[in-house]
Amino acid sequence: MTRSIDRSVENLADRVEIRVALFRIRPYAGSMTPPLDASMPASRPPSPFVVTPASGEAGAMVFASPHSGRDRPGDMGEAAGLALSTLRSAEDVGVDGLIAEGPQRGVPIVAGRVSRAYVDLNRAPTELDPALVDGDIEAPPTARVSAGFGVIPRRAGDGTPLYDRRLTRVEAVDRLERVHAPYHEALGDLMQAARDRHGVALLIDWHSMPSRAAGAGGRNRRGVDVVLGDRHGSACRGATMRRIRALFEAQGWRVGLNTPYAGGYSTERWGRPDEGFQAVQVELNRALYLDEATLEPSADYGRFSKALDRVIVALAAETWPR
Repeated sequence: MTRSIDRSVENLADRVEIRVALFRIRPYAGSMTPPLDASMPASRPPSPFVVTPASGEAGAMVFASPHSGRDRPGDMGEAAGLALSTLRSAEDVGVDGLIAEGPQRGVPIVAGRVSRAYVDLNRAPTELDPALVDGDIEAPPTARVSAGFGVIPRRAGDGTPLYDRRLTRVEAVDRLERVHAPYHEALGDLMQAARDRHGVALLIDWHSMPSRAAGAGGRNRRGVDVVLGDRHGSACRGATMRRIRALFEAQGWRVGLNTPYAGGYSTERWGRPDEGFQAVQVELNRALYLDEATLEPSADYGRFSKALDRVIVALAAETWPR
C-alpha cells in the first residue's frame, strides 16, 4: 500500500465505497447485550452494526448505540492473556437493549456490534495513534489519542495495553473501511431521511459511563445519573437540550451537562442546527442498572429500564425546534 496513512483516512466516512449489504444489516431484536461469556467465539466474522427500522412512520429522531458491540474479529491480534473483562471494560453493556423501545415509537436504531477495543465508532477516522499504527500520521494527535483512546484504541477502558505489537497501516485502514465507514454511512442515511421527512433530524447518541466518572463519592456521594452532551451548546438548539434534560429529570435523575462528556465524533459530525441536524450524547450511569464488576444486570435493571422507556416515549412525542 503506497498511499500515506493520513491520505488513506481523510474523509473516509464520506468517500469509501463499500457495499453495506455485505455486512448483513438486519433487524435487531433489542435484547440486552449478553453478560460476560467466555464461550463467545472471538473469531466469528462479525456484522459491524445492525439497523432496526422504525415500526410504522418514522419521526425526526434517530437513536445510535456505537459502543454496545462485543464481537472481536479474529484478526484483532491483541496481546495474549488479556482478561475478557479487560477487553469489555470500555463497552456500553446493555445500552442497545435499554433503548429497544425506540422503533416501536417511530425511532430507528443503529447499533454497533463490533467491540470498541477493535474500532471506536465514536472517534473520527483521522484519530489514529502514532504510538500504535506504523507510518506517517499527519493529523496531530488529539488528547484522546495521546491517552490511548483513538479510533483504534491502544488501551482498554481499564487502562490495560491492548497490544504488544504495532499495527500496520494496512491493518488500520482495513478496519476503518470494514467497520467504521459503513456504520457512519448507515447513520448518515437515517439522519438524511429524517431531515428530508421533517425538516429537522435529531440524533440521540446513547452511551453508558462508569459510576466513578459520574462523580460518586466524596461530598456528592451519589454523583450524577445522566450526562447530556451537546458540544457546549453548539450541537443542538437550546430549547432541544432544555426539553431533553427536563424529561430525564422528571424520572428523579440528577442530570449533568457536558462534564465530563460533551459529545464525541457523532455528536460533532451531526450537531449542525443551522443545517437541520441536531445531536445530543446521552451518558447513563452504569450503577443504575448494572453490576459493574460482573457486567450483569443488577437488581435495579427492571425499574431503570421502565423509567427509561418513559423517557423514550416522551422524546418520541416531541416536536423538535428547527
